Amino acid sequence: MSSTAGKLVTSRSELNIEDYLPSGSSIHEPRGKLRLIDLIDISPTLTEAAGAIVDDSFTRCFKSNPPEPWNWNIYLFPLWCFGVVVRYCILFPLRCLTLAFGWFIFLSTFIPVHSLLKGQDRLRKNIERVLVEMICSFFVGSWTGVVKYHGPRPSIRPKQVYVANHTSMIDFIVLEQMTAFAVIMQKHPGWVGLLQSTILESVGCIWFNRSEAKDREIVARKLRDHVQGADNNPLLIFPEGTCVNNNYTVMFKKGAFELGCTVCPIAIKYNKIFVDAFWNSRKQSFTMHLLQLMTSWAVVCEVWYLEPQTIRPGETAIEFAERVRDMISLRAGLKKVPWDGYLKYSRPSSKHSERKQQSFAESLLARLEEK
Repeated sequence: MSSTAGKLVTSRSELNIEDYLPSGSSIHEPRGKLRLIDLIDISPTLTEAAGAIVDDSFTRCFKSNPPEPWNWNIYLFPLWCFGVVVRYCILFPLRCLTLAFGWFIFLSTFIPVHSLLKGQDRLRKNIERVLVEMICSFFVGSWTGVVKYHGPRPSIRPKQVYVANHTSMIDFIVLEQMTAFAVIMQKHPGWVGLLQSTILESVGCIWFNRSEAKDREIVARKLRDHVQGADNNPLLIFPEGTCVNNNYTVMFKKGAFELGCTVCPIAIKYNKIFVDAFWNSRKQSFTMHLLQLMTSWAVVCEVWYLEPQTIRPGETAIEFAERVRDMISLRAGLKKVPWDGYLKYSRPSSKHSERKQQSFAESLLARLEEK
């Protein structure tokens, strides 16, 4: 018994407990102060992690969610094939003929009126206004558009501006068939640009290039002049500045809310049962977008003309814009996100990102030192 106890004592004495403890430096050395350089080293990682979350939330506003396939078995596939034949071989040619007929009537009337009635501006503008509304109706008919309008039809009054959420360039067509608006729009190339510079200028539309800083000053001046005119067509602005997928609303630019006039909100909601009306201009030309609409069963849409709003005492233009965005988002069932839509076209430079990382690290270090 004594020999066994001796062996146990001997084995325990041979154990080195220091082997199972942390090193002396980690126990006895005091914890050093956090340095700015350490935070700068890790701030890119934190920025990238936050950026990934932001990108996911931001890009979600500009993604088109494809419908779930339903022709997944042998029973439904023949029906789907039959639908394709009807849409592409029957409806599409009929819609092309309808649109061609509309253009024939429009051009055969618009060109003589625009050329021969230059001395009678009031009569010419009234006829051109009716013609633009008519050709937009033919466009909507070429998609078999089913549009339901709620609220009083817009009227021509001075010192008022209409603002709406933006899903596609067809927003303008859907609204224009009811009222000939003068719209603020990005200048486009090709046949769309030709229509902008000829036909749509007759109703007072204003164009700009997003990349030109001088255009912003010119447009701002034209906006102020337009809203003062008693006989000018109602002014329509899409304050998001870009097309969003009709599930969200991004930040409204404050320009439309600094004019000192009444703001009339318009909410537009598309039903995606037959086709998604969202236009992703980076992946699809407007011509292909129209072909997609013309080969669908129908474009279903609802439009709400909401109660006019004026800026409240002490309210800034940004707060006014957010209040109107709340109204539109609530009525159309859209989710608000705090992103600027122009980030879709431009991202911050690397120098700008480095400066943000530096300021982020300095502010974080100051907070840690306070604690």
